[in-house]
Amino acid sequence: MVNQLGNEGESKAIDFLSKKGYKILAKNWRSRHCEIDIIAYYQNTLIIVEVKTRETDLYGHPAQFVNYKKHQNLFRATEDYVEQKNYHGEIRFDIISIFNKGKENWVIEHFEDAFYPS
Repeated sequence: MVNQLGNEGESKAIDFLSKKGYKILAKNWRSRHCEIDIIAYYQNTLIIVEVKTRETDLYGHPAQFVNYKKHQNLFRATEDYVEQKNYHGEIRFDIISIFNKGKENWVIEHFEDAFYPS
Protein backbone atom coordinates (compact mmCIF):
# COMPACT_ATOMS: atom_id res chain seq x y z
CA MET A 1 0.00 0.00 0.00
CA VAL A 2 2.79 2.44 0.91
CA ASN A 3 4.69 1.78 -2.33
CA GLN A 4 1.47 2.15 -4.31
CA LEU A 5 0.81 5.54 -2.68
CA GLY A 6 4.39 6.64 -3.36
CA ASN A 7 4.22 5.52 -6.98
CA GLU A 8 0.91 7.33 -7.47
CA GLY A 9 2.38 10.44 -5.90
CA GLU A 10 5.40 10.35 -8.20
CA SER A 11 3.10 9.98 -11.22
CA LYS A 12 1.05 12.97 -10.01
CA ALA A 13 4.27 14.95 -9.53
CA ILE A 14 5.42 14.13 -13.07
CA ASP A 15 2.05 15.23 -14.49
CA PHE A 16 2.21 18.41 -12.41
CA LEU A 17 5.73 19.28 -13.59
CA SER A 18 5.00 18.38 -17.22
CA LYS A 19 2.00 20.73 -17.25
CA LYS A 20 4.28 23.50 -15.97
CA GLY A 21 6.64 22.93 -18.90
CA TYR A 22 9.32 20.81 -17.23
CA LYS A 23 10.99 18.20 -19.42
CA ILE A 24 11.18 14.93 -17.48
CA LEU A 25 14.58 13.28 -18.01
CA ALA A 26 14.34 10.37 -15.57
CA LYS A 27 12.13 8.81 -12.91
CA ASN A 28 13.55 6.76 -10.03
CA TRP A 29 17.13 7.17 -11.26
CA ARG A 30 19.48 5.09 -9.14
CA SER A 31 23.09 5.60 -8.25
CA ARG A 32 25.27 3.89 -5.70
CA HIS A 33 24.17 6.49 -3.14
CA CYS A 34 20.39 6.64 -3.47
CA GLU A 35 17.46 7.04 -5.80
CA ILE A 36 16.43 10.36 -7.28
CA ASP A 37 12.65 10.42 -7.65
CA ILE A 38 12.51 12.79 -10.62
CA ILE A 39 15.17 14.46 -12.74
CA ALA A 40 13.82 17.23 -14.93
CA TYR A 41 15.04 20.13 -17.01
CA TYR A 42 13.44 23.58 -16.89
CA GLN A 43 14.63 27.04 -17.90
CA ASN A 44 18.22 25.93 -18.53
CA THR A 45 18.43 24.23 -15.13
CA LEU A 46 18.66 20.60 -14.08
CA ILE A 47 16.01 20.00 -11.43
CA ILE A 48 16.42 17.23 -8.86
CA VAL A 49 13.05 16.49 -7.26
CA GLU A 50 12.32 14.56 -4.09
CA VAL A 51 8.65 13.55 -3.86
CA LYS A 52 6.97 12.84 -0.53
CA THR A 53 3.40 11.55 -0.54
CA ARG A 54 1.26 11.10 2.55
CA GLU A 55 -2.38 10.54 3.37
CA THR A 56 -2.25 12.75 6.45
CA ASP A 57 -0.10 15.40 8.04
CA LEU A 58 -0.71 13.93 11.49
CA TYR A 59 3.01 13.18 11.89
CA GLY A 60 4.22 16.31 10.10
CA HIS A 61 4.31 17.87 6.68
CA PRO A 62 5.71 15.53 4.01
CA ALA A 63 8.53 17.96 3.18
CA GLN A 64 9.79 17.64 6.78
CA PHE A 65 10.79 14.05 6.01
CA VAL A 66 13.47 15.21 3.58
CA ASN A 67 16.18 15.42 6.21
CA TYR A 68 19.90 16.23 6.21
CA LYS A 69 20.91 12.63 5.48
CA LYS A 70 18.54 12.54 2.49
CA HIS A 71 20.02 15.84 1.26
CA GLN A 72 23.53 14.40 1.41
CA ASN A 73 22.50 11.23 -0.44
CA LEU A 74 20.76 13.29 -3.12
CA PHE A 75 23.82 15.52 -3.55
CA ARG A 76 26.04 12.47 -4.04
CA ALA A 77 23.59 10.84 -6.44
CA THR A 78 23.35 14.09 -8.38
CA GLU A 79 27.14 14.18 -8.66
CA ASP A 80 26.98 10.69 -10.18
CA TYR A 81 24.26 11.77 -12.62
CA VAL A 82 26.00 14.94 -13.82
CA GLU A 83 29.28 13.06 -14.21
CA GLN A 84 27.59 10.31 -16.21
CA LYS A 85 25.76 12.83 -18.44
CA ASN A 86 28.69 15.28 -18.58
CA TYR A 87 26.36 18.09 -17.44
CA HIS A 88 27.94 21.43 -16.52
CA GLY A 89 25.01 23.77 -15.96
CA GLU A 90 22.83 25.01 -13.15
CA ILE A 91 21.25 22.55 -10.71
CA ARG A 92 18.31 23.07 -8.38
CA PHE A 93 16.90 20.83 -5.63
CA ASP A 94 13.12 20.83 -5.21
CA ILE A 95 10.63 19.00 -3.04
CA ILE A 96 7.13 18.10 -4.11
CA SER A 97 4.83 17.37 -1.22
CA ILE A 98 1.62 15.50 -1.97
CA PHE A 99 -1.37 14.70 0.20
CA ASN A 100 -3.89 12.14 -0.97
CA LYS A 101 -6.98 13.19 0.90
CA GLY A 102 -9.19 10.55 -0.72
CA LYS A 103 -10.63 9.71 -4.11
CA GLU A 104 -8.86 11.96 -6.59
CA ASN A 105 -8.42 14.67 -3.97
CA TRP A 106 -4.69 15.33 -4.32
CA VAL A 107 -3.04 18.41 -2.85
CA ILE A 108 0.33 19.19 -4.46
CA GLU A 109 2.86 21.69 -3.14
CA HIS A 110 6.04 22.45 -5.05
CA PHE A 111 8.97 23.87 -3.09
CA GLU A 112 11.57 25.22 -5.51
CA ASP A 113 15.15 25.62 -4.26
CA ALA A 114 14.11 23.66 -1.18
CA PHE A 115 17.68 22.89 -0.10
CA TYR A 116 21.24 23.48 -1.20
CA PRO A 117 24.48 21.49 -1.20
CA SER A 118 26.47 22.13 1.94
